[in-house]
Amino acid sequence: MSKLSVTPLEPSVPPRLPAGPRLPTLVSAALFAFARRPFFTTLQRRYGDAFSIPLPGIGRAVVVCHPDLVKAVFTADAAVLHAGENPLGDVLGRGSIFALDEEDHLRERRLLLPAFHGDRMRVYEELVEEEALRAMAAWPDGEEFPTLPSFNAITLRVILRAVFGAAGDELDELEDLLPEATALGQRMVVAPALRRDLGRRSPGGRLKRLRSRYEELVGRLIDGCLADPELSQRTDVLAMMLQAGQDGGGEVDRTAVANELLTLLVAGHETTASSLAYAVERLRRHPLVLRRLEEEAETGDSTYRAATILELLRHRTIIGGTGRRAVVPVQLGEWRIPARTMLFPALATIHDDTRFHAHAEGFDPGRYVDAKPGTYTWVPFGGGRRRCLGASFALFELEIVLRTMLRHFDLEPTNRRAERQSFRGLAYAPSDGGLAVVRRRPVPRHGDAVASVATEVPRAAAAPAAAAGCPVAH
Repeated sequence: MSKLSVTPLEPSVPPRLPAGPRLPTLVSAALFAFARRPFFTTLQRRYGDAFSIPLPGIGRAVVVCHPDLVKAVFTADAAVLHAGENPLGDVLGRGSIFALDEEDHLRERRLLLPAFHGDRMRVYEELVEEEALRAMAAWPDGEEFPTLPSFNAITLRVILRAVFGAAGDELDELEDLLPEATALGQRMVVAPALRRDLGRRSPGGRLKRLRSRYEELVGRLIDGCLADPELSQRTDVLAMMLQAGQDGGGEVDRTAVANELLTLLVAGHETTASSLAYAVERLRRHPLVLRRLEEEAETGDSTYRAATILELLRHRTIIGGTGRRAVVPVQLGEWRIPARTMLFPALATIHDDTRFHAHAEGFDPGRYVDAKPGTYTWVPFGGGRRRCLGASFALFELEIVLRTMLRHFDLEPTNRRAERQSFRGLAYAPSDGGLAVVRRRPVPRHGDAVASVATEVPRAAAAPAAAAGCPVAH
């Protein structure tokens, strides 16, 4: 496919959309939400690398599933294709980077990006390992259990401590409150009618009360940050946001800050936890891969573990796609796309394409041992100027949690059928929660590893309040 770009057209130019199925809109919407991967693969085989589908409230949307087309969409002028007009941005509210476009988005991205720079990752290693040990201490020995709840607990606490700067009572209450709030919010992304406040028992009414309490807690965290004489030395993301606001000389927009913190949690909490649960599900069914990872865990090397993570994100893509809305009529290859049309780069479909990944149906970490993934053939974090801010941290967190598990536990293989991919409202996760059977190791595999899971006491619980108020950032 020749070099492509998205270019504006005159409004008078007649549209020419890719072909697509004549499905009832609700049927297409259900397949899009709950069976997107096989749905798109089937349509790609019939219609090619671009096709259109009907979606409620959107009309005829255009799906693209070739790296050149995806690159053209991701690198298009921000004034031509918008990403901020989406249900998730509507739920998260004003100030969320998901709801911003053009200069507003770029300004917010520049504010947040330093906190997630790859060079900073090693600062967060102890925090991630500590939270992994805390959760894994409760794993039963020799009994089957779903790992997803543990991984959700790990990623939630890491974000609350490192991004929110939370500790003590605020950490405990946010840890209790946010899972329910985010679950309700995800339901409202899929079904916007649920957002209406119809009383205390309605989803909209319940979320409104949870959001009110959430903003109160974030307000306390903001007050604590602003009163901290060591604010300039803090590395949590909230502190960095407030410092940037002070440098600009403006008042703190507390609602916008609360919405942005919630955005970072939604983007990095359940998504990373689902990938970890998938790692367990995949490794149990690939004993040779598991054995090689265990042998590597005896050393200080991480080459094969890093390759396994890259392959995991390709093979079990958590976020199957993303959207852009045409602000004006645009030309994309041979197609003329009308204004207001949604374009969906089908990321998981590219990951499944044997043109770009040999034996794409298989789970083969070896493909990334001596080769880097392609920029637009490996796209679990999207691409272009809206590529996931936390990509480096997500890869780092996956590495540390998997390393901790491999060093402290023997994971029992299985010959059961693979767990189905289950849609959870935002991301996909293994249908049974990544079932595992583990055996606790009396001595960690690597000699310089921290204390055994069986005896580790999370340091956060014993830290003095003053020190806990400024955790290591993530």
